[in-house]
Amino acid sequence: MIAVVHHPDYVAPAPARSTYQWNKNGLIRDLLRTSEADISWHEPEPMPLEWIAAVHDPDYVAQIAAADVPREKTRRIGFPVTAQVATRAIAVPGGTYLAAKLALERGFAANSAGGSHHALAHTGAGFCIFNDLAIAAHRLIEEGAVARILIVDCDVHQGDGTAALMAGSAEIATYSIHAEKNFPVRKARSTLDVPLADGIGDDDYMAALAETLTPMLDRFRPELILYQAGVDPFEADRLGRLALSSDGLIRRERFVAQTAVERGIPLASTVGGGYGTDAMEVARRHADAILALGGVFEKHSLHAPSAFLPLEERVTGVEVRPDITRT
Repeated sequence: MIAVVHHPDYVAPAPARSTYQWNKNGLIRDLLRTSEADISWHEPEPMPLEWIAAVHDPDYVAQIAAADVPREKTRRIGFPVTAQVATRAIAVPGGTYLAAKLALERGFAANSAGGSHHALAHTGAGFCIFNDLAIAAHRLIEEGAVARILIVDCDVHQGDGTAALMAGSAEIATYSIHAEKNFPVRKARSTLDVPLADGIGDDDYMAALAETLTPMLDRFRPELILYQAGVDPFEADRLGRLALSSDGLIRRERFVAQTAVERGIPLASTVGGGYGTDAMEVARRHADAILALGGVFEKHSLHAPSAFLPLEERVTGVEVRPDITRT
């Protein structure tokens, strides 16, 4: 059974003059509900504001909560922050946190929203308000749920906010494989960045992913992967510059899941980016990604708690080395 986290507040009315597809998360939910997959649904609690403020500037958190955001921050976010948008922004990190907790119990869980990897400490950016990946990772480390987390970002855009917020952490590493010439213009420094040339297709993408992600996993040895499964590397994506086919996206998801399964690492996924004129087509790519990820974990039946013991209890004779060199 695939665990999926969803909250009704993920579907907020579109603010005026917004080009973001606000119905995408509802369509993902509907597609998963009508699929033949065996899915268990979970509704998260909104993330406590103090947990958000442990990663973001408290004044910025207060601005969002009050839906009173300065014009320059609204411009960077890309849409007005209404009261309903603020409610959604607080719910989404709670969903990623719950998906992570479920993954630690079951092996895999998906948030039907999230992946807001451009949000920085003092402001949102690029359709992102709060960085749910960074918030969830920080909270899980703080409460001792795991000792090491790797945030794997396969969105077509670099996870600059995640990299900036997690910089200097010995317990949380960041990996980003993205189109080098795409947004943001000024890149942050992830633990490991894999910039790709425009137009790269399935085979070259998969080769780059395998050659970089696998060694990082084996060296850092995370006890949990938070996965930003953006589908905007798709060849027809409105904001992408890469050329993955639909089959290529599924290959990517199966590889990431299989690589985690082989190492006994739980994985929680978020939706991330995906843009186009047909919201249903975009939502279908996201739903297919969740089903592909969950299908690998289902196939291997890695739901027994013993499969996800801390790494030191699962591996003997191997030195744990969290000191990844940033590049």
